[in-house]
Amino acid sequence: MQEIINLGIIGGGMMGREMASAAARWCHLVDFPVKPVVTSVASRTEKSCRWFTDNISSVRFASADYRRLLERSDVDAVYCAVPHNLHRQIYVDVIRSGRHLLGEKPFGMDAADNKAILDALIEHPSVTARCVSQFPFFPGAQRIVRAIRENRFGRIIEVEAGFLHGSDLDPEKPINWKRIVETNGEYGCMGDLGMHVLHVPLRFGWYPAAVHAVLSNIRPERKNSTGEWVTCDTWDNATLLIEVKAPAGSFPMTLKFQRIAPGETNTWYLNVIGDRYSARFSLKQPRTLRTLSYEPGGPQAWMHEDLGYASVYPAITGGIFEFGFADAVQQMLGAFLHRVHVGQSAEVPFDCATPEETRLHHSILTAALQSHKERKVVAL
Repeated sequence: MQEIINLGIIGGGMMGREMASAAARWCHLVDFPVKPVVTSVASRTEKSCRWFTDNISSVRFASADYRRLLERSDVDAVYCAVPHNLHRQIYVDVIRSGRHLLGEKPFGMDAADNKAILDALIEHPSVTARCVSQFPFFPGAQRIVRAIRENRFGRIIEVEAGFLHGSDLDPEKPINWKRIVETNGEYGCMGDLGMHVLHVPLRFGWYPAAVHAVLSNIRPERKNSTGEWVTCDTWDNATLLIEVKAPAGSFPMTLKFQRIAPGETNTWYLNVIGDRYSARFSLKQPRTLRTLSYEPGGPQAWMHEDLGYASVYPAITGGIFEFGFADAVQQMLGAFLHRVHVGQSAEVPFDCATPEETRLHHSILTAALQSHKERKVVAL
């Protein structure tokens, strides 16, 4: 029989609705040991709260005050999707309430906020907390993860990872909280996109010995809600060249975080190049995995494999069909709930980003800010 985990959602925007939708179609998963039931929502606007009460029949409570949600006995775990400057207070309050936490990236607006969140977790060891990162749950990414676990790459020659958007190319696009340092933080695009890019590298210990970063503020002004031009003071694009020290030898890793990438809608990619095996996957072609297997003296030929539906946790969708964003969100939520179900020490097929990985990712982004400001390579 499935264990019921009552889920509260703090932040009723796009991702809050995505998470509620993923929970609502839980019958999509096959023989999953846990079932989420969304019981409560906290959001600043009546309109966003009403979406949940109108569309999610299990929702029994809606409020503009998240603290009232945390007082309820029918909330076991919380998904939180709020602006970065609110992470520290709300995440700490969730943890201190004893609820398990699935929080949006970057898990604190800066390294100090992240430390406060992780300190609260140390004080409440019974709480499970994970950070959102859904794209590694795509089938192509999971094939690369499996190849890394099986040591198929040989000596790694180079790694490339990135997340590219073209949505901010339009100079007439109004400013929002992600384009203001006060609410987004100094990381700019790196804070919003960083964990997606770093989740897999950090999972396998590819932590930098040194970072060289080039950051770009391409649209320094945007219009506000009244049509006035105001300062847009966050970084639009960032490119990091990283030296990774590994037992078999060091290798370069190039990371790209871009909100202004002409022609790109939502392109997450991961390329791992080795001397025995190489693999490339991109959401630009989400059904395609490119691989190259090499034996000394043999041919060097890339193979393109058409991927069907394959997931970390089995689902009802047939293997000939496509895997999409909504599936990745549901699989990620499943991984979090599975972790809550089995506890901190048990194995799960593929974990969400861990608190320690959020700490490491903050250290890299902080080094990137220093590198760009001082125009130098920063050692870690």
